[in-house]
Amino acid sequence: MSSFEMVFKAWYPVMCNFAHSLTSNREDAEEIVQSVFVNLWEKRTEVTIDQSAKAYLFRSVRNACLNKWKHDKVRKDFAKDQTEVATGISFDSPSNQLDGMELEQRIAKALEKIPTQCREVFTLSRFGELKYSEIAEKLGISVKTVENQMGKALRIMREELSDYLIWIVVVGGQMWIEFIDKTILYN
Repeated sequence: MSSFEMVFKAWYPVMCNFAHSLTSNREDAEEIVQSVFVNLWEKRTEVTIDQSAKAYLFRSVRNACLNKWKHDKVRKDFAKDQTEVATGISFDSPSNQLDGMELEQRIAKALEKIPTQCREVFTLSRFGELKYSEIAEKLGISVKTVENQMGKALRIMREELSDYLIWIVVVGGQMWIEFIDKTILYN
């Protein structure tokens, strides 16, 4: 067995775990570590390791993770810029921030218009992410009652926020779209 194989077998899993701790994505971590080892293999005649192989690998993997993070950020910023250019909308504009705050206020007011038990059921379902059966058990009511209360709450929320649905889809950004999808549009 060559020294490269020994280093690979000894350190590959450790480096994958280290990269995963930096990227929070197992596939990205493995890809990064593989590229570090491939690069090491391709440049094995040129690379001089002044410290231990362990220190060299940790530094190389950390730098590769940072490079990936920077690259992903540049791509994300570019995509956002392109969307703003294409739509003529700046997602960070003061107007959109005010609209977002106004929407939050409207959501709070809409929630106030929901009768108490409906609001409790709605909140447990949409914000507490409980299943209907869990809500029924927690509140001591039937699952059918939970379904009826959710239907009533969703109708009220749709009515109260109907004039905001287009704004949310066009301008509101991913956070609001996910909120509306999760909260109002789909049961």
